[in-house]
Amino acid sequence: MRRGGVRSFALELARGPDDAYRGGERLCGRVLLEVAAPLRVLALEVAARGGAVTHWLEARSVGVNAISSDYVAAETYLRWRQLLLRGTGETTTLPPGRHEFPFSFQLPPTLVTSFEGKHGSVRYCIKATLHRPWVPTRRTRKVFTVIEPVDINTPALLAPQAGAREKIARSWYSNRGLVSLSAKIDRKGYTPGDVIPVFAEIDNGSTRPVLPRAAVIQTQTFMARGARKQKRAVVASLSGEPVGPGRRALWQGRALRIPPVGPSILHCRVLHVDYALKVCVDIPGSSKLLLELPLVIGTIPLHPFGSRSSSVGSHASFLMDWGLGVLPERPEAPPEYSEVVPDEEVAAMEQSLLPLLQDPDMSTEGPFFAYIEEFRFRPPPLYSEEDPNPPSEARRPRCMTC
Repeated sequence: MRRGGVRSFALELARGPDDAYRGGERLCGRVLLEVAAPLRVLALEVAARGGAVTHWLEARSVGVNAISSDYVAAETYLRWRQLLLRGTGETTTLPPGRHEFPFSFQLPPTLVTSFEGKHGSVRYCIKATLHRPWVPTRRTRKVFTVIEPVDINTPALLAPQAGAREKIARSWYSNRGLVSLSAKIDRKGYTPGDVIPVFAEIDNGSTRPVLPRAAVIQTQTFMARGARKQKRAVVASLSGEPVGPGRRALWQGRALRIPPVGPSILHCRVLHVDYALKVCVDIPGSSKLLLELPLVIGTIPLHPFGSRSSSVGSHASFLMDWGLGVLPERPEAPPEYSEVVPDEEVAAMEQSLLPLLQDPDMSTEGPFFAYIEEFRFRPPPLYSEEDPNPPSEARRPRCMTC
């Protein structure tokens, strides 16, 4: 017998460790207790906690002394507790064997995505505690993951993002020319695994070759006591070909794939996780020309049919702005009748009218020839669901009762 007769004390969740929960879902599990001899128990409780915490130290010198400032902030999203064996002041004796204590509760409707960073984290866990008389308290815990849904099928995240920057290249206090950069992407929201088509124009007016590059940057922002601490990391990048002096280069949708990363965290008061597409131009002897376009990494991918009208409209204007597509301003007119009827039929029609033209009593200024000339150059009639020339009453079939 070990530890007062307790062989094992564990906590299991209905879902596996790789499965994530969302706000509003029901979390189910059980506490497993195996004892080798009769066990006296005061209480058995299970509790769930979840929240965000930020913490970092900043040191500064005051004369010959060094002073450290401690920055701490916290925000709670989940707090739940349930007694599986109620403590009434008297002990409960459990017989030897394996005992299971199920539990379940509903998560709050709004939860922040689980996150682990250098100066802060968002964590969720369940802890079971076993209280026994005259014996140290026994505890076990289980961590679970929460993913906040971020739907990119919204007008704000389907809108194209664009920008332009320019810079005068300087070297040893002399101007080397103007370098300009413009870039555009088809939307703001993406999910992991998506490909970002990067459209860019680099105009090198300097006397040295420049190198364009693009990268997806993750920025972690930690906040406490009015101060901020940031940490940036490159999650994906690509490099273009050098652009020579006086040359111009175009990126016609250079592909930049988003790797498996966590979604954006935008609704937490103590930490944020933001993403951006940064397009830069390396200029020798001068600082970089940088252009930043905001991104939102979501969890719900682009729907093939949802929000199609807004996405198609924005994509069409996006292509028109970059000269990648031409939209007709008005519908094309139907073809002329002369373009549809072959020349052989026209010649045959003229031959059939030749005897009439040779008749001296016939005049070409009459209504008959006016009707022929009008029909000769009229466009074909428009299609209609209703017959514009219905059959006459004499040709229409009558019923037996009329």
